[in-house]
Amino acid sequence: MEPEKIMEGMSNELLATIKAMAKAKTVEEKVAYSQVVKNLSESMGVFLSLAETMMDEYDFEDD
Repeated sequence: MEPEKIMEGMSNELLATIKAMAKAKTVEEKVAYSQVVKNLSESMGVFLSLAETMMDEYDFEDD
């Protein structure tokens, strides 16, 4: 799968979850949504860190 599609998918899921969390009525629902937001955010962070590492290792400016 292409990295752009992965990031776009995670971003869309994150936005949808935040919108759903805003509509949640109970504390339990809000906690569940906040855990999903946290996990998606951390996953995006790992993905971006990997991309940064790869860009540093493969100096594309020299090509």
